[in-house]
Amino acid sequence: MIEFCNEAGQVALAYKVYRCWVSEYQALPALDADAGAAAFQSITLQNEGWERDTSIPEPQEPKST
Repeated sequence: MIEFCNEAGQVALAYKVYRCWVSEYQALPALDADAGAAAFQSITLQNEGWERDTSIPEPQEPKST
């Protein structure tokens, strides 16, 4: 399952991914405290099929009290 969450941490979308594996991985680069660069970590996924999980309802907006 791959889940996408909104800013409130609620699951907004979900996908079922079948026979999935990592085909490429990039680890964090060397970090330098004096540099203003951002660190990114990434993976590339391969799969043999996917479908949207329609049982996930649209999240309600959080209410402030």
